[in-house]
Amino acid sequence: MVDPQVMKEQITQIESKREFLLKLLEQPNLGTLRIDVNQAIEEMDDLLEEFKATFPETPDGV
Repeated sequence: MVDPQVMKEQITQIESKREFLLKLLEQPNLGTLRIDVNQAIEEMDDLLEEFKATFPETPDGV
């Protein structure tokens, strides 16, 4: 079983990568890659939403 703190750290890493994708999406020369970047952001959002629904934040921060 995965340690809850390790899982939270991995989710934090995913959130930081999402920010990179958002900045990438601002680039005017993406062409058709824009579709893939949008899809990646949508899938990350779904993952983060499911994680937060499954493991709601507790008072101790885990």
